[in-house]
Amino acid sequence: MGERQSCGQTCWGGARSLPIVAAAAAMLVLGAVWQWQSVTPVFVAHGMLLASYLMVGWPILWLAARNVVKGQVFDENFLMSIASLGAIAIGETAEAAAVMVFYAVGEYFQDKAVDNSRRSVTALLNMRPGYVNLKAVDNSRRSITALLNMRPEYVNLLTPAGPVRTSPESVEVGQRILVKPGERVPLDGVVCEGTSSLDTSALTGESLPRAVGLGDTALAGMVNTTGVFTLEVHKVYADSAVARILELVEQASERKAPTERFITTFARVYTPAVVVGAALVAVVPPLLLPDASFSEWLYRALVMLVISCPCALVVSVPLSYFGGIGAASRQGVLFKGANYLDVLAKVSTVAFDKTGTLTHGYFSVVRVHPRNGVSEQELLAYAGALAGHSNHPISRAISQAHGKPQDSMRVEDTRELAGRGLEATVDGVNVLLGNGLLMVERGVTVPPAQGEESVVHLALGGDWLGSIFVADILRRETPGVIADLRRLGINKLWMLSGDRKDIADKAARDLALDGYAAELLPQDKVAAVGTLRETEAHSGGKLAFIGDGINDAPVLARADIGVAMGALGSDAAIEAADVVIMPNSLAKLTVAIRIARFTRRIVRQNIALSLGFKIGFMALGAAGLATIWVAVFADVGVALLAVLNATRALRYTGTE
Repeated sequence: MGERQSCGQTCWGGARSLPIVAAAAAMLVLGAVWQWQSVTPVFVAHGMLLASYLMVGWPILWLAARNVVKGQVFDENFLMSIASLGAIAIGETAEAAAVMVFYAVGEYFQDKAVDNSRRSVTALLNMRPGYVNLKAVDNSRRSITALLNMRPEYVNLLTPAGPVRTSPESVEVGQRILVKPGERVPLDGVVCEGTSSLDTSALTGESLPRAVGLGDTALAGMVNTTGVFTLEVHKVYADSAVARILELVEQASERKAPTERFITTFARVYTPAVVVGAALVAVVPPLLLPDASFSEWLYRALVMLVISCPCALVVSVPLSYFGGIGAASRQGVLFKGANYLDVLAKVSTVAFDKTGTLTHGYFSVVRVHPRNGVSEQELLAYAGALAGHSNHPISRAISQAHGKPQDSMRVEDTRELAGRGLEATVDGVNVLLGNGLLMVERGVTVPPAQGEESVVHLALGGDWLGSIFVADILRRETPGVIADLRRLGINKLWMLSGDRKDIADKAARDLALDGYAAELLPQDKVAAVGTLRETEAHSGGKLAFIGDGINDAPVLARADIGVAMGALGSDAAIEAADVVIMPNSLAKLTVAIRIARFTRRIVRQNIALSLGFKIGFMALGAAGLATIWVAVFADVGVALLAVLNATRALRYTGTE
């Protein structure tokens, strides 16, 4: 299937386009009518039918021949080719052309569904600022590299003459570089001078900026948000964290096994069985029966092959996938290929990113503890007055909880202290808003912090007035999604997070997950997913990973199926994923799984329906009791029933 998909854009190209499919269908009808009514010479009608056959059938013949050369014989391309060529050999050109046209119609509808889904993803990406226009949604390294945009363009190398801009590749281990506010850390190293706060979300997904000072490690890809610091380089660019992410995406995509539609897997069993059966019909009776004619039994064998050609399947199965993709799209879930419906239907383990997936991805005030006679409103008023002067995520959470700062408060001399908090003069009194480290520095006694939330203390004139607790809280629908997944039979639920262990541990306990791993860099997540995949491979299940950040892109590419939260997710995550959830709702994951499983049931039902009739008519054909056209008309009737069954997938909502 991987071969066929890669060839789809080049081999099929125009053969699946509506004008060519329509033209081939028209030529089929005219040729069949002319042949039946004998209104034209025989060679004209046959020529029309052969032209119709080749217009849409040559890619199948080409793929079958190429796969045979490669040793990949028994697939649907081989069966379509040998059955249709057999029909031509016994003079049933109309049957051969009909089979190919039916197949092209089914594939056209399926491709249309996939293209619509991909265009929706592209439109989503195009709405994002700084997006680089892409030729295809699923390009690997070139597209991902453009989207990540994490590669540093220059480094401020410290020299005796002062800072000099140079390329990251030219910097050696042991040299020192200067990192200014707003710049992305270009290389891995250790802080040797200065302090600052680093936004680490691109690497770890962690919401809370990380304070760094003398001796702390800073990795390439982190963003310097406040102060200026000097970094002693410990790794060259090729070994840095940002270069590693780009390499991981490419390696993960290459190591990911190609997925196949269920019909392709089914063809591996059905095709050799039919071919072997026809061969036995052609050879065995002439050897065992005294009056048996080899030519007569060869003809019956060819009739069997023609009858076996899956007309109903080649129309109804693609339409089933079309319906599944369409139903998912209406629910805001975009599949980048019909094959991913089959993969998602077989998922038995789900691994989640935490920040932005299980949680909202931003801080909220969860508790307010005032002290010394101060009310909650007064505490938030002072805190909000200072927080309004900072863009720190915790400050934004406090500002949002307080609302509009009171105009009566006069805030002066506001200073942001990197990694510690804020200091200002409010109505002539010194006010501190920050963590325990800031309080200790200024001699303010505060109780030890407990719990997994981030604690912000407020001191007025040297007196502690209370604490504000902020955290990245779980989405409202998350517990329900976990329960729904377990009801669907998915009993292995993991969380892979870059957050601190205590924060990840609380989230895993609150959701009763089966396991978690914390403080993971992208390469650690890829390794963890690889381990989980190996476990699932032994049981025949599949692993899905759900994420939204840049750091999740390699993992989304590595999992059996990657699902990105599209509404707020990063462009890189959307590019690397196989399925995109457009609404910012984790609940759509269970909807997608239900739609995938329902579509798979429809496909299996249509295969069973078509196969039952096929076996019956092949037996009649082998006995010489069924003509080809009787089988064709019966097959068309079965195809109509299968198509009606396939339309159920289009109407399915995924909520039952």
